[in-house]
Amino acid sequence: MTPRGATLLADDGVRLDVGHLPADRDLCIVLAHGFTGSWRQTTHRRIAVALNRSGAVLTLDFRGHGRSGGLSTVGDREVLDVDAAVRYARKLGYARVAVVGFSMGGAVAVRHAALYGGVDAVVAVSAPARWYYRGTTRMRQVHWAIERPSGRLVTRLLRRTRVSAVGWDPVPEAPYEVAGRIAPVPLLIVHGDADLFFPVEHAQQLYAAASDPRELWIEPAFGHAEVAATPSLIMRIGDWISDRPLH
Repeated sequence: MTPRGATLLADDGVRLDVGHLPADRDLCIVLAHGFTGSWRQTTHRRIAVALNRSGAVLTLDFRGHGRSGGLSTVGDREVLDVDAAVRYARKLGYARVAVVGFSMGGAVAVRHAALYGGVDAVVAVSAPARWYYRGTTRMRQVHWAIERPSGRLVTRLLRRTRVSAVGWDPVPEAPYEVAGRIAPVPLLIVHGDADLFFPVEHAQQLYAAASDPRELWIEPAFGHAEVAATPSLIMRIGDWISDRPLH
């Protein structure tokens, strides 16, 4: 099954490419991809279809990614993108809206719930707790792709991701700095002990900073984000969301 394409506008006017998998339920899951991802990628569509058994799915390309407009700010202005999707889900009539984010999308999901609210559950998978982490080879490569002109060129040509050359000013609050504001909305943090981008301590820092209701799943042999997510893990996440009450 392929999501139906649509276009939204974020509050700052950026055009967003979204896909919608409807369901005859009151729940809609907004699905937020990681850096250089897209809802049109096979891996992301597979996750959307798996979550669709729990409810409708609204999945979007962040600004600067795929067919969306604008430039990626790598976790800052992307909260506006998620907010546009959440408001669209409400407009479609869904009584409950949850956000599931992977990697960068997980950081955005946490920040959106803390700063904007309007959701009934939040799931952050393989998300960083703080900015500027360079403790792994993979993250040093990501910083090259973001910070260097040559890296941004390669990212645009090979990954269809257009990254802003303008640095953060001011630096946005990191996910762990705002996680405590999400409650009483339930938060699920999922992380793998084989993650080559962010070690488990990022998940532990997020969990420690959050308030109840919260859960932390450390998944054995799970790597990073969408590519490593198994169908069984996605179905467990969908079941967890389905069991959360309306807020």
